[in-house]
Amino acid sequence: MEAGASTGTRTTRFMMEGVGARVIRGPEWKWGKQDGGEGHVGTVRNFESPEEVVVVWDNGTAANYRCSGAFDLRILDSAPTGVKHDGTMCDTCRQQPIFGIRWKCAECGNYDLCSICYHGDKHHLRHRFFRIATPGSERVLLEPRRKSKKIAIRGIFPGARVVRGVDWQWEDQDGGNGRRGKVNEVQDWSAASPRSAAYVIWDNGAKNLYRVGFEGMADLKVVNDAKGQTVYRDHLPLLGEQGPGRTGPHGLQIGDQVNVDLELEIVQSLQHGHGGWTDGMFECLGTTGTVVGIDEDHDIVVSYPSGNRWTFNPAVLTKVQIPVPVTSSSSDNQTFAVGDLVQICNDIEKIKLLQRGHGEWAEAMAPTLGKIGRVQQIYHDGDLKVEVCSTSWTYNPQAVTKVASSDGSVQGNSSGERLSALLKKLFETHVSGDVNEELVKTAANGDAAKCEECLKRPEADVNGVFAGHTALQAASQNGHLEVIKILLRYKADVEIEDKDGDRAVHHAAFGDEPGVMALLAGAGADLNARNKRRQTALHIAVNKGHAGVVRTLLELGCHPSLQDSEGDTPLHDAISKKRDDMLALLLDHAADITLTNNNGFNALHHAALRGNPSAMRVLLSKLPRPWIVDEKKDDGYTALHLAALNNHVEVAEQLARAGKADLDLQNVNLQTALHLAVERQHTQIVRLLVREGANLNVADKDGDTPLHEALRHHTLSQLRQLQDVQDVGRLLMGLGTQGQDKKSSSFIACFLAAHGADLELKNKKGQTPLDLCPDPNLCKTLTTCHKDKESHDIEAAVPSAAIDECLVCSDGKREMLFGPCGHMACCNACAPRVKKCLICRENVLSRVKIEECVVCSDRKAGVLFRPCGHMCACESCAALMKKCVQCRAQIQHMVPLSVCCGGGGDVTYVKGCNASGTISDDVKADPEEEPVPSNNVVGEALLMNNGSRDTSHSDIQKLQQQLQDIKEQTMCPVCLDRLKNMIFLCGHGTCQMCGDRMSECPICRKAVDKRILLY
Repeated sequence: MEAGASTGTRTTRFMMEGVGARVIRGPEWKWGKQDGGEGHVGTVRNFESPEEVVVVWDNGTAANYRCSGAFDLRILDSAPTGVKHDGTMCDTCRQQPIFGIRWKCAECGNYDLCSICYHGDKHHLRHRFFRIATPGSERVLLEPRRKSKKIAIRGIFPGARVVRGVDWQWEDQDGGNGRRGKVNEVQDWSAASPRSAAYVIWDNGAKNLYRVGFEGMADLKVVNDAKGQTVYRDHLPLLGEQGPGRTGPHGLQIGDQVNVDLELEIVQSLQHGHGGWTDGMFECLGTTGTVVGIDEDHDIVVSYPSGNRWTFNPAVLTKVQIPVPVTSSSSDNQTFAVGDLVQICNDIEKIKLLQRGHGEWAEAMAPTLGKIGRVQQIYHDGDLKVEVCSTSWTYNPQAVTKVASSDGSVQGNSSGERLSALLKKLFETHVSGDVNEELVKTAANGDAAKCEECLKRPEADVNGVFAGHTALQAASQNGHLEVIKILLRYKADVEIEDKDGDRAVHHAAFGDEPGVMALLAGAGADLNARNKRRQTALHIAVNKGHAGVVRTLLELGCHPSLQDSEGDTPLHDAISKKRDDMLALLLDHAADITLTNNNGFNALHHAALRGNPSAMRVLLSKLPRPWIVDEKKDDGYTALHLAALNNHVEVAEQLARAGKADLDLQNVNLQTALHLAVERQHTQIVRLLVREGANLNVADKDGDTPLHEALRHHTLSQLRQLQDVQDVGRLLMGLGTQGQDKKSSSFIACFLAAHGADLELKNKKGQTPLDLCPDPNLCKTLTTCHKDKESHDIEAAVPSAAIDECLVCSDGKREMLFGPCGHMACCNACAPRVKKCLICRENVLSRVKIEECVVCSDRKAGVLFRPCGHMCACESCAALMKKCVQCRAQIQHMVPLSVCCGGGGDVTYVKGCNASGTISDDVKADPEEEPVPSNNVVGEALLMNNGSRDTSHSDIQKLQQQLQDIKEQTMCPVCLDRLKNMIFLCGHGTCQMCGDRMSECPICRKAVDKRILLY
């Protein structure tokens, strides 16, 4: 029973995680061109069952496909589903954590790639990788990418032409049904769902972000698709494939024939923790064995002809393919297998004829003539893919001669001559006499003496090229200063470019060699030289994270703000790579913040778009001119607009506060940042902008205010969230906090109305906000909120009678609280002489001076708590409390300052007061008879927002936020009622009652191994 439940939970979890994944057709596809063709991309919309999935292809076609038994689909990218590998980082692009599929190198220690970098050919293509689809899932060992086929993917990518799709809900932003737009960039819809949206520029000039995968939604349909990156199709996981798949996590099964093809040192290192290495295992090198077992750790047990059995890490084994017979025109038919050593025909005219229809002939194949190579792959037509001269070519099998088999036996050699001895002879006969090859290799290895010896030969060319590089480029990347000095002495050209346009300075930047950079600069190298991607050495150093090179380049006077082919400056790259140290360094050397890239983003825009708060902090601290913070893109978006649109709260807060950004600037559609935040229901941004004083009544091009926008998105189903009036009051005080899980436009509408949004403003269609509200109860609530706001504003404008004057000297202010009566009648100087309270005539047993509010520290305490008798909080802070912050006693009565001073007060806060004004402790509050505020809890919340009548509205909002921040830090994030007094090892905490019931942290989802109580 338990096993069945576990399986059901696992299946349900898989189905939930799979929604939103981007997919392409799989190995058992039989549905023609429903997807648009091989490599075209779609989105997982939902699962009909564990065996059947619904996919919406980018071309608009939607259909059901098999994901169990038969696999119709491959997962291209699971990042939009929110799958992430906590604690990991891509070692190339520095993405942290890795979202989607994780690719872990099987031959390097602790080296991971994200999907973009893996398919982008980062790291060594000869290395094998493990594919890890989800955290905790089994690792699947893959063949090296060098041996694998790549295909181009097509769909909604930059450059594609699109129209509205099946899930469109954005009215006529596109200009009307059927109107077209162009995809500008693939972006993140939210931080937890990367690569799940597309930024579209419509033909009518409007621009916005739309869902492509987020929660399985497809807002767009492609009419003219665009090419994305190329991917290793066969390395992608099958959608629905559970656990290891059909062949095991390592792709090996019992009975498979395997070889150990790696070098001895690599094999020995990979064997650590997988059975180790002993001298007796040397027989495994060059001998084919048979898989006879797979242990519980997925290590492979291999049997050899000697009868010995050895345990291997699967990463060191290569599966031997079944030999494919090949018919040759010669008398002796050759049979090839993967791993065989072959010699290429050295007759150029003959091989050109043989290559026709078999991969054809290319002039670049000339260096392979007569050389020895290894068979990598055998195609279905018998053609061979051979690795030779550090590259791979396809050959007609008649154009090669088999030298040795993969099992170590030598072709046509009955004397048992050792394979290694034969190879030594073969290679000795093919030693290259190319002095340029020798020069480049010795330069790359740092052998200065041999390098100089090569240069003294008459046929040597100091600028000679081997494998696409000069000796200077090779030495620069590897940091061999002595070799470089020798090459420069022989007049090496520092400005020669390789096939990518990279010069020696670029190679020094790639290799993280600041010393080389200084040496090259002294030799007159152009530090601002660009490669074919228009990148300077500074671009490369920033992208690679080589701070020393960046510093050296800037100190040597290179230009800090040149743009690459994408228009990005090194500033843009430093922001993308989250390198604040480099960002500050660039700004200190006068890098230009205002330069925009091809998409129109300057550095501030870019930091706001990326949601990089630390970069924004650095930029704002070093702005050369303060008004740059409000610079607009060509579509009118400022950095604040971008932060609001993408829900980057910290960035928006820095722009509004430290940057003093204009909160009411409008884009081309006349939308303010508040419009965008309300439209996207980004509640924290809404709260921030309102608190900082944004104008709530600015109209966009359609005449809509933010309140119009909020009510336009309201649905009747959201009304259920408003049924509890207390929840509305809590929302008004803490919109967008941790306690508010669901985004609701109705909550936002109430919040805006309570802070002064005009209910009577009409848009261009003549509609007021209330005309857009389908729910009469919500209309009533909005009206109440607005009226309460107005009434409190009027009250705040009328000065109250002076009630804080000392009754003895009339000079000082009342600041001494008498006990036990709870009245305030005297100043600090007069109080010691008073024996009986001047208000109620009771004996004074204690005198306590009233200090500032212990919560906000900005105003004096002004509310007396009963029964404990403490006055330690101001009116605004006290309104949120259930317990006294001084003694933690439950608060039964809240007595305002006016009552304590002998005046009148709001009965809402006074639980029992006799005719003389004395506060009676013996009057107990009956929960069922507790007086209700005159204007319900919404009104009370508004009063809390308005605060004291002698404090400005903005000050109250600041205090309110400070209190809210304190509450969020100290209250249990689960129940929101009790103090946080239990901490887990991950650093997060709850109250003891909630924490004792949890097996995993509610914040980061890590398993709870230990609970620590705080006292």
